[in-house]
Amino acid sequence: MLFHVKMTVNLPVDMDPAQAAKIKAEEKALAQGLMREGKWRHLWRIAGFYANYSVFDVASVDELHNTLMSLPLYPYMDIEVDALCRHPSSIRDDDR
Repeated sequence: MLFHVKMTVNLPVDMDPAQAAKIKAEEKALAQGLMREGKWRHLWRIAGFYANYSVFDVASVDELHNTLMSLPLYPYMDIEVDALCRHPSSIRDDDR
């Protein structure tokens, strides 16, 4: 199942910079691992914001939920999710 996810990060302004750097490094490592597994198919920065648009390819809504909750930055995120399905006019064979 494909999901379009908008994640906006809101770190506290008074967060210790070392703690913020640690969380960001953990987030990057986990995200890249999910990308290698094919579960996090696309990751796009939204210009001018600490936010991204992502496409996840997971087996279920529950898997998406658990994946998002496992992100180290999750406690500091506002998340919007849209389920996607293949458009009949698409010429891409890998759209599911």
